[in-house]
Amino acid sequence: MESNFLKVKDYILELQYDIVHESAEDGVFVINKATEGISNLVICCAEPILIIEQFLFELSGDASAIHKELLQKSRDIIHGAFVLDETGTKVIYRDTLQLENLDLNELEGTFNSLAVLLSEYGDKIIEFSNN
Repeated sequence: MESNFLKVKDYILELQYDIVHESAEDGVFVINKATEGISNLVICCAEPILIIEQFLFELSGDASAIHKELLQKSRDIIHGAFVLDETGTKVIYRDTLQLENLDLNELEGTFNSLAVLLSEYGDKIIEFSNN
């Protein structure tokens, strides 16, 4: 696990993300890159996969129309998808990658996918978060 953790850390630093928290014991990073709109992105090395999650917003009230729109938009996302947490109230961007053959381009693709999603769909995300 430690070698995968260090590999992921090297990739994060090479891609010029700021590591605001890391725990080798738990296999977790929290990273930021303000220029991409990414804040508190959680990365977890959970052998055999790498889990990447970005909290986006919290739902309130009847959100069936928002659920439908998010599912439709998920089809356009290059890497990752919108998901709900266990409570069904928090909307998260999530992607999972295989650690065994993870390379820099694959991780960068996930980060870029999230950055594009935030830039192209950010206004709608803000609208949903205000409901």
